[in-house]
Amino acid sequence: MSRHVHTGESEARAPLLTGDYLQTHEADSEEGEVIFERSNSLSRSVDRRLTYEEAVEETGFGLFHWLLLVACGWANASDAVEILCVSFLLPTARCDLLLSSSDMGLLTASIFLGMMVGGYLWGYLADQRGRRRVLVVSLAVNGLFGGLASAAPWFWLFLLLRFISGIGVGGSIPVIFSYFSEFMPRLRRGAMISALATFWMAGNILAAGLAWLVIPRTWARLSLGSVQFQSWRLFVILCSVPSLSSALVFRLLMPESPKFLMEAGREKEALHVFRKMFELNTRGRGKHFPEFGLCTGPRQREEQQETRSRGTRSHRLYGVLKKASVPIRLMFNGSLRSRSFVLLVVFYCISFGYYGLWMWFPELFERIEDGGSPCANVSLPSPRLNQSCYPVKTAVYMEGFIIAASNLPGNIFTILMMDRTGGKTLLSCSLLVSSLSVFLIYVVQTKAQSLVLSCIFSGVSVIAWNALDVVGTELYPTQLRSSALGFFTGVGRVAAITGNMTFGKLVDSNCAVPVLLVSALLLSGGLVSLLLPQTKQTELT
Repeated sequence: MSRHVHTGESEARAPLLTGDYLQTHEADSEEGEVIFERSNSLSRSVDRRLTYEEAVEETGFGLFHWLLLVACGWANASDAVEILCVSFLLPTARCDLLLSSSDMGLLTASIFLGMMVGGYLWGYLADQRGRRRVLVVSLAVNGLFGGLASAAPWFWLFLLLRFISGIGVGGSIPVIFSYFSEFMPRLRRGAMISALATFWMAGNILAAGLAWLVIPRTWARLSLGSVQFQSWRLFVILCSVPSLSSALVFRLLMPESPKFLMEAGREKEALHVFRKMFELNTRGRGKHFPEFGLCTGPRQREEQQETRSRGTRSHRLYGVLKKASVPIRLMFNGSLRSRSFVLLVVFYCISFGYYGLWMWFPELFERIEDGGSPCANVSLPSPRLNQSCYPVKTAVYMEGFIIAASNLPGNIFTILMMDRTGGKTLLSCSLLVSSLSVFLIYVVQTKAQSLVLSCIFSGVSVIAWNALDVVGTELYPTQLRSSALGFFTGVGRVAAITGNMTFGKLVDSNCAVPVLLVSALLLSGGLVSLLLPQTKQTELT
């Protein structure tokens, strides 16, 4: 996370993917912002001043962008691991923690509740204070508290730690896509954001593979005081490693978004980032960085300083909260109003459908291990009879791995077609096909048919998510982008909580209701998304 200089002494900042020596200077004693400046590039007058899109084009496309894809992709994968790991531990953890179906619904909903709390908060901070530092903190919170949950001896403590972990996840998911998109040239943005979204599949496969390899193993079980350390607890620890490692990568290696720096009026820092992008993209070609200035936005310092210095603590808190609500008001006013209402509906429908069904796949497949459809066998052994969970049925995790791997065709299709058809078309069509596949999951009568249709749902629904990631970043200007994505992902978390609680309450008594509700909501989302504007290869504002 970036440091602020609060004294007259210089302070070094994290390197930008290379180890070049950087001089830092205090630019403003009030804000303490650090300005990067190369030791051999003193201030000079330049006649040419470029916009953000023009500056990105000047830096070219190459090694920097592929390294950025790996770093942001690993962060995206780590979020997927942390969210989806709960679904894989349900079949065994329900015995050790003595969980009913309602408790399992509450457990799967806990991380989404945390994401709802953290989504808008982190998004707002990213728009105000910078993308990179928010990513570092949110990823660290995610990994730390996710790992601590493995040692929780009681259900309520496990639930609390998963909730706090969710607060971290809520910040990293929307900010990653804002951050990544702000380095991309316009003509490659759609395909590259789609490529970034494919790392969700990688995290899904990683979580399923770890569950398959770890949870059925008996050697991972031991007693630690009052805690019976079963194999699923080791699985929880391993699932926290990606987030912690990703936080370290962003802290040590990654730069701040040049688009954010330009909007904040920090021209020298933005130029330094563009220089490093150019040097990595043209490495070995002997090219020299072209000299140019940037069309930057004005610094917004007076209002920040006024908020800090005036009034009592309660007045300052009121001022901060009032300021934090401004992006929401802007999103639902003027030309942005209609698209914001459409996205609100789409995020709710897809999140209820996807997370409501996906988080329960392992549990549903355990119930149909002897054949039939997911809703044919609703009887479940009492969670107090621990022997019902052991030995672990390995086939359940193998099937989860197959469903996770079925994301691959959808991701490849998205990368190839995003810049040709645009996100709006892919979003609508994939939601409609997802709705049909869920309806057929309810209709079929054999386990093999359920598995095939679940794979189709997985492969098609991921297209909708990838398209939504692209559309969401292109519909809002820089000063609202992270706040908007944070707000809508928060709406999605409300839907995910509702979906998981609905499954938890009804999966034993009336399984058909949540399954058919998922199908209906996906259908509604697909139709409503047709009202969105087309954003194919649009310029970021």
